[in-house]
Amino acid sequence: MKDPISTRDIGPRAGTPLWLYMLGTTVAGAGLLVASSLGLGLGELRGLAVEPLTWVLLCMIVLGELRPISMPGQAPGSGAPTSLPFSFALVLLLGLPVAALVQAAATTVAGFARGHAPHRTAFNAAQYTLSLGVADAVLRLALPGLVADGPAPAAGELVAVALAGAAYFAVNRVLVVCAVAMHERVPLRQVMFKGIGQQFYVSGVLISLAPLVVVATAHSVLYVPLFAFPLGALYTSAMLSVKRDHQANHDELTGLANRKLLTHRSRQEIAHAHQREGGVGLLLLDLDRFKEVNDTLGHPTGDRLLQTVAYRLTHSVRPGDLVARLGGDEFAVLLPQVGDTSAAREVAARLRGALAEPVRLDGMDFDLEASIGIALFPRDAPDFPLLMQRADVAMYVAKAARTGVECYDPGKDRNSTARLSLYSELRRGLAEGALEMHYQPKVSLDDERPVGLEALARWRHPTRGLLAPEEFMPVVEQSNLFRAFTGQVLDITLARTARWRGEGLRLPVSVNLGVRELLDPELPSTVAAALREHGVPPEQLVLEIGEHALITDADAATAAVHRLRALGVGLALDDFGTGHFTLAQLAGLPLDEVKIHESFTTRLVDGPDNGHTVVRAAIALVRALGMRATAGGVRSRALALAARSTGCHAAQGSHYSPPLAAREVVAWVAAHEGGAPADSRV
Repeated sequence: MKDPISTRDIGPRAGTPLWLYMLGTTVAGAGLLVASSLGLGLGELRGLAVEPLTWVLLCMIVLGELRPISMPGQAPGSGAPTSLPFSFALVLLLGLPVAALVQAAATTVAGFARGHAPHRTAFNAAQYTLSLGVADAVLRLALPGLVADGPAPAAGELVAVALAGAAYFAVNRVLVVCAVAMHERVPLRQVMFKGIGQQFYVSGVLISLAPLVVVATAHSVLYVPLFAFPLGALYTSAMLSVKRDHQANHDELTGLANRKLLTHRSRQEIAHAHQREGGVGLLLLDLDRFKEVNDTLGHPTGDRLLQTVAYRLTHSVRPGDLVARLGGDEFAVLLPQVGDTSAAREVAARLRGALAEPVRLDGMDFDLEASIGIALFPRDAPDFPLLMQRADVAMYVAKAARTGVECYDPGKDRNSTARLSLYSELRRGLAEGALEMHYQPKVSLDDERPVGLEALARWRHPTRGLLAPEEFMPVVEQSNLFRAFTGQVLDITLARTARWRGEGLRLPVSVNLGVRELLDPELPSTVAAALREHGVPPEQLVLEIGEHALITDADAATAAVHRLRALGVGLALDDFGTGHFTLAQLAGLPLDEVKIHESFTTRLVDGPDNGHTVVRAAIALVRALGMRATAGGVRSRALALAARSTGCHAAQGSHYSPPLAAREVVAWVAAHEGGAPADSRV
């Protein structure tokens, strides 16, 4: 099983410790190979070349190099090679020169077949040569006449073979683990003893087969290939275990680590960092506009794009960093050793740069961008769950601000302790009926008669009193409470509307909708059910939609507005003029009314002359589209007069009335039903 995202074939940069180490090991191995081969005469080499045993063992070693026995937790394709019994048997049979030559040739062939980089193949051949050289030295010291005495070791000689095998294992492990530690940039002690028990057991089993191979060759060279069957069974059993472990800890589509492995590795690295008083970084990465690819070209193309992203991310991080896919188009990068935010930002910039290069699929070029959030241990969080949460906060800040990369900032954290406490209290308040609705009248600018009411939510907090929407609505909009909140607002408002209808008051009542409420696919059925339950006709309910709700996802919002229009309710655009929405977008929506925001209407009395012109032109276009214009936030008679002169049909604000408790509405409407005398209007 080949690891599609392995970075071990990427050559180390010249001059780095890993480069120096691999170069030194390769030179030492090559030197030992040449020195040992000098003892072989030309005739002896020719004899070995025509000896069937040499070729049989060479073939078995090549096959063994292609079928290493991996263990759970190891990278696919790594582990103890099943060539070990045959290369070790060559040491016992013919000594180091022949064993080293055959092993080097087999490693080269297998490395080419597996697509390994030349530097990796050379290092593997060198570390095998050095390990076999140490084993040969132990054998010669313990039993000087072993090779000369014959092919079959006696029972007493097995102790020497065991010592040589232990020496081989120790040297091989040190050589390999040192390279891994430098490649992954982790302390040597952290990886030296990781899984050593399993490794020692598997290597011991393989080395114990070497004397049996020697015995088999004494009878017939044809017996040697039979070892392929037990070794194949051992390899297959190990692979099944490794595959199960890999599937449990890796994403099936990309081969990256999954959330489970990320959590496990993060906890380990945080523990190590705590011991050495170091730092750990976590980057959360979300692709921008990836949903458009899936919706336009289908999931197969989207899957191929994700595989390309996984490859680019893996080959852009530092060796030893862990790239994980959390689901969909969200990825994470664990930085086991990071000094400060500047180092983490450097990695993030490299990732964004790698993704910025266009991807060509199915004859089309895709430009990818990503939003990345950064959180560091211990600066931002003392443990992994909080580290993940705060990286997520930073990522959403980066996405909302379109800055690309953001480090965690407590000042921008909407999930602070105080907010979490407010969330719990609000959830309890909704369950206990602590939500109240106040109603602000809307009056006609022609005669000041009431023409509607706007329902405004208030929360009766147990200790802080009556809270205005700005104090709790951010919690509603950013949590899973929005559906329950919207349901209660509709229920309370329509119940009161039905009661007023029974008393003869039939003014339309407006309810505000946020982004998540508007895009909720269950909203139309919720509204329809509430209207039926309270017996209120649809035309008496007006749903006010803020500008921001219509631009967050324009296509989805437009479709949602049309679904609501099908219910027969009134529709109004709220807060027009705050800078999010354009008149061109307004033309395509089935709206009845546009409420002009106070910041826009105040230009009529406080702004420059060109401000008057802009406001008048906007209101004229609203009317030309067949919609009514309502001035919001009218606080003075002068502003009311200016709004009427520009063509607004209605207004609301403190000049007429503040929001009223439900019990005050009927009396206020009765007092104003006659309007105002013509000479005192507005």
